Amino acid sequence: MGLGVLGRGIGDVKYVAECGAELIVTDLKTREQLAESIEQVGPSSHITYVLGEHRLEDFRDRDLILKAAGVPLESPYIAEAKKNGIPVRMSADLFMELSELHSIGVTGTRGKSTVAHMLAHILKEAGEHVLLGGNVRGVSNLSLLADATPGDVAVLELDSWQCQGLGEANISPQIAVFSTFFDDHLNYYKNDPGQYLLDKANIFLYQSPDDTLVVGSQCAPTLIQAFGEHIVANMIVTDEKKLPSEWQLKIPGQHNRYNAALALAAARAYGLSDEVIRKGLESFPGVPGRLELIAEIKGVKIYNDTNATTPEATLAALDAIGMPKTVLIMGGADKDLDMNKLLIRLPELKRVILLAGTGTSRVLEFIEGASVFDSLKAAVDEAFTSAHEGDIILFSPAFASFGMFKNEYDRGDQFNALVKAL
Repeated sequence: MGLGVLGRGIGDVKYVAECGAELIVTDLKTREQLAESIEQVGPSSHITYVLGEHRLEDFRDRDLILKAAGVPLESPYIAEAKKNGIPVRMSADLFMELSELHSIGVTGTRGKSTVAHMLAHILKEAGEHVLLGGNVRGVSNLSLLADATPGDVAVLELDSWQCQGLGEANISPQIAVFSTFFDDHLNYYKNDPGQYLLDKANIFLYQSPDDTLVVGSQCAPTLIQAFGEHIVANMIVTDEKKLPSEWQLKIPGQHNRYNAALALAAARAYGLSDEVIRKGLESFPGVPGRLELIAEIKGVKIYNDTNATTPEATLAALDAIGMPKTVLIMGGADKDLDMNKLLIRLPELKRVILLAGTGTSRVLEFIEGASVFDSLKAAVDEAFTSAHEGDIILFSPAFASFGMFKNEYDRGDQFNALVKAL
C-alpha cells in the first residue's frame, strides 16, 4: 500500500517479488505519476498494479499488508484488513523482526537523521558492519535483509509513522534514542500532539530492562511525565553539556553538539570506547540537506537545509550560522505549526525571501518587506541579488514541500542544481 517515488517502496516491492510472493501494489497516484517508480521495479509476473485508487477487496484475501508511511489513521482499507485478521506491517519493524539484528533506533521531531547518520558513521569507523535504514532516502528496509548477516548492527532512523509500525508489531530496538519533541505533522494527527507523541513513544515502550533508552534533555520531562512508569530500559538523559568541550565537530551549531551527545551515549551503550567514538564524531561530514554547505560563490556561503520542515529546525540553522548577514529563503506548505518564535527572529536577518504555499500565505502579513516567488529559480536569483561578499544564503524552508515540489528531497535537489548552474 503506497509504492511512492522515494525508492523505499520500490526496493521493498522488488525484494518481496524476488522472494516469490504474489503481490498487489496499490497507490492513490496514477500510473503516469508513478511511471518512473514502475520502471525501476521492472517487469514481474508476480505483481499486479492497482493505481489511482485503493479497493476494499484487495485488503481481504492477502497474507500480509505492507503499508507505507502516512497512511491515514482512520483508513477504511487498513480497517478492512484488520477486520479480516490480516497482519498490517511496515518495512522497518518487519526488517527488525526478520533480521534479528542488534538494532539502534533513533526518533525525535528534530535531530533524528543527523543522530542516526552519526551513529552509522561511528560504528563503521569502529569496524562494525552497519545497515543504515528506516526513513533514509532511497533505502529499502526489506532489501537490506539480503545483506544482513549475524553480528551486523542495524541503525534505523524512525519517523512517527514507522514508530507507529513498531507499536502494531509490539517491538522496540535494543538501543532507542529520542532526540527532541516539538509539535509536528499536526495536519496528519488532527491537531492532537498527544497522538503524535504516543506513536513516537513506541520506540521504547516494548524495550526490556536490559535495553537502553537515550533521551535528549529537551524532551526528557515530556517523556517522563507521559510514560515514566512504562519506561523499563536503562534511561540516559543527555545534551551538549555532556559532550567533552575539546571534541570538535565538522558540522556547525549547538544543536549538532546536542545531537553528538546523543550519539555518544548510544555508542557507549553499544560498547564502544570514547576514543573510537570521538574519532567517528570528529570526522562526521554531515547529512545532505541538513545545514549542508554546498558552495561559496563570490564570497557568499550557500547552505541547503531543505529538511528543515518545522520552525524549530530553521531557528536552529539560523543560530548555528549567525543571523545579521543571512539571506533566508523559506516558505511552503502549512502543517498547522506555531510559527511565532521564528517570526519574532526574522527582523534580525538581512533579507527574507518566500516561496509560495499555504504556510507562506498564513504568515506573510507578519514578515515585513518579504518577497514571494512561485518558482525556486526566481527566489534563488533574488537571494543572489541581495547577498554580498561575507553574507550567507540559507535555504531553510520551515514548512513542508507539498505543491511546488514532489517532496523535501526534490526541493533540495532543485536548489543544489540551481546553485551549481550559477
